[in-house]
Amino acid sequence: MADPHVPEAKRFCPACGAKVGRGRDGAPGRTEGFCPQCGNAFDFAPRLAPGDLVGGQYEVVGCLAHGGLGWIYLARDQNVSGRWVVLKGLLNSGDPDAYAAAIAERQFLAEVEHPLIVEIYNFAMHEGAGYTVMEFVGGRSLKQILGQRRDAAGGVNDPLPVDQALAYVLEILPAFAYLHDIGLLFCDFKPDNMIQQGDSVKLIDLGGVRRVDDLESAIFGTVGYQAPEVPEVGTSVASDIYTIGRTLATLVLDFRGNTTTYAASLPDVADTPVFQRYDSFYRLLAKACALDPADRFGTVDELRAQVLGVLREVVATDRGDGSPALHSAASVLFEVPQSDQATRPLAWDELPALRVDANDPAASWLAGVNVSDPVQRLAVLADAPEDTVEVRLRRAGAAIEAARPDVLQDAVGLILADDPWEWRAAWLGGLAQLASGDPVAARASFNAVYGQVPGELAPKLALAAACELSGEPEIAESLYVVCARSDANYTAPAAFGLARIRRARGDVHGALAALDLVTPTRSSYVDARVLRAQLLAESKDDLAALADALRSVQAVTIAPRDRAVLQVDVLGSALGTVLTQGPSTTVTIDGVPAREPELRDALEDAFRRLADLTESPDERIGLVDRANEVRRWTTW
Repeated sequence: MADPHVPEAKRFCPACGAKVGRGRDGAPGRTEGFCPQCGNAFDFAPRLAPGDLVGGQYEVVGCLAHGGLGWIYLARDQNVSGRWVVLKGLLNSGDPDAYAAAIAERQFLAEVEHPLIVEIYNFAMHEGAGYTVMEFVGGRSLKQILGQRRDAAGGVNDPLPVDQALAYVLEILPAFAYLHDIGLLFCDFKPDNMIQQGDSVKLIDLGGVRRVDDLESAIFGTVGYQAPEVPEVGTSVASDIYTIGRTLATLVLDFRGNTTTYAASLPDVADTPVFQRYDSFYRLLAKACALDPADRFGTVDELRAQVLGVLREVVATDRGDGSPALHSAASVLFEVPQSDQATRPLAWDELPALRVDANDPAASWLAGVNVSDPVQRLAVLADAPEDTVEVRLRRAGAAIEAARPDVLQDAVGLILADDPWEWRAAWLGGLAQLASGDPVAARASFNAVYGQVPGELAPKLALAAACELSGEPEIAESLYVVCARSDANYTAPAAFGLARIRRARGDVHGALAALDLVTPTRSSYVDARVLRAQLLAESKDDLAALADALRSVQAVTIAPRDRAVLQVDVLGSALGTVLTQGPSTTVTIDGVPAREPELRDALEDAFRRLADLTESPDERIGLVDRANEVRRWTTW
């Protein structure tokens, strides 16, 4: 910094928070003095100057930046080949809390070793003041990146694209998981404290770090990022997750009022286009930033799994409508869909199954429970060595299958009694409601699950099925679209759902586009091609579409009778079109020119083939009669 100073607008008393060091009557404010409100001393001047040698080892080059806890200086380590280091001192040496925080930072960071967290080398003294010596991390902070985007846009806020913001946060989450694993809380995460360095990121400025069980030391946080419960109950893993959610919101929103109007809330969805476009992203933020700590993600690993899922959906959405899923993704919570069902929504037992938690004490025992009969399975589960959550979930599933609502209610009640936030209980409830023919109630249950695990596709597929069954086709369609383009495992069942909904409203083009998403590697590919052909066959006046109908099934193996029925439908429609509109010189249908004589011959042959494949004598006679009726007159 050419002129290192704290701007007057950022000078506040470290004790009471009152404005200090402000100019008056044209005279600049003082950088040091006493607070007129509480009398506490303040001092905003940097203590080090270029050329100073700290600890007999670190030669100061100048000031890099200033923050809430201290000045940050750039220096060279004269004992280690002149490597660049950062010295972090106190912004106000008279503030005992700030001084204690600096000492605490040195102690905590000495324990921290992680590639995503700035490394601490030493702690040095100079003229009675202490300085943390840390790794110099080049690059830009996320705050600087946002500032540069704003400057490039002419002073207008230009937030990050959602996929980029999610990717940044996804990369830094292992650092938080590491800190939590060793009993530390970061406490003050915000865009200032994450730096992009080349292709990697680093967590810096750990001045607010404290131990999980620390109930005494001063808590440092930032308005707009700190969880609302912190002043009353202190920090926790949940409050760290809140800061991550708020940082993510700041990166993607033109977030005016994030420290005032929206200091503890998010803007309304109706006023926020980003939330409208990416519903899963909104639900991710809503859970991470929930006012009640118990409603947030329980761990950083849990958050990370959902961030990854939401990122996949955002990337898929940005590719545009009609884009097929490029990859398959393994969920840690759900198995992949096992059924596609071309003609109806998935039933409750065709939806993705819950994965067994490998950490459950009964997981290995449950792996050996392979009884197909649900009544017998309930009996086996009743003798489980331990009545764990996974045993209860498996019992609830068997109760649905065995039509035992009493057993289901008991199992779900036990699960919720131990953990009222166990979303898998709501999932089982939705399956039971779907099985009993109550899709409206199932819709509410699956929607609740969606809010708890916003990065998972299984709740969206289940919610889409419930909406399709309960007369909410628009919502079902939007959910099917997300599933179809986000994960190849979900593409086929979602594509069939899209085709059904679009066909019902007369959108043949949209239905065809959905069916085209089903790839040849899927076992239901033949069903998709047959449905495609049937849809095109309904295009009575479009000879090109009728030709395409038979081409749709040309390369797949279908039952001979089904193929003959399709040929009769298509050729009959084509003949009717030619008779009313005249022949075509460019279209051929199943290798037959679109002219009356050739179409009559082909249709006659199709009727006779269909008759040969029909078992009922009466139907066979009827088909032969129709063949004779369509047969063209010949001359001798």
